[in-house]
Amino acid sequence: MATGSESSDFQQSGSDGEIIEAGKSNNFAEIVVIRHGETEWNADGRLQGHMDVELNDEGRKQAIAVAQRMASEPNISAIYSSDLKRAFETAQEIAKFCRGLEVVKDPDLRERHLGDLQGLVLQEAGKSCPKAYKALLSNRRDKEIPGGGESLDQLYERCTSALQRIANNHIGERIVVVTHGGVIRSLHRRARPHGQSAGRITNTSVNVFQLSKEEKWTIKIWNDVSHLNQTGYLKSGFGGDKSSG
Repeated sequence: MATGSESSDFQQSGSDGEIIEAGKSNNFAEIVVIRHGETEWNADGRLQGHMDVELNDEGRKQAIAVAQRMASEPNISAIYSSDLKRAFETAQEIAKFCRGLEVVKDPDLRERHLGDLQGLVLQEAGKSCPKAYKALLSNRRDKEIPGGGESLDQLYERCTSALQRIANNHIGERIVVVTHGGVIRSLHRRARPHGQSAGRITNTSVNVFQLSKEEKWTIKIWNDVSHLNQTGYLKSGFGGDKSSG
């Protein structure tokens, strides 16, 4: 994982224990991208997509833990969120701990639409909707999921454009974006198109990106859940391209 060479006014420890600088500069926006807290559907292995599912009790504890972490970090100037409940509830907790900042909803930060698969348990989806399930597992990034579902390319274009748009409005600032597993995978792909796989995206994981106006993307922290050491989290949880966040 690259550490970067920018000056830093704080440091964080990545999930692999590496100390990573997270700098602040007038040349880029620093965006703390956070996955929402756990839902009952996460715990059940049920595909969410655009379905509007609330946090469960564990997810609310996770949201408070990440909110407390954000409150201890300097200079959070804005908070953006997917308009789906699980992300917005997480963002609202963060806002409470960060001087009561207003949460700006952005539907372009929604999870991938999973078409006919939404609401189904992943392990049963192959029998219930074989065509849609085959599309979900396809290696073709342009493959749409039957029932109004998005392709990976469509998700990528939607969410990476949204993050760059947000960054352009906050150059020289540190902001928070609360979103979903599939979105975060796409952001990772944009920042590291030739790098390793993003891996599992954990509920309320912290992922720090730096975006310049010239559309240069850098990852400074990846999937850090150190704030959950005392809270617990869904170790078997899933989220991202092949499932739902």
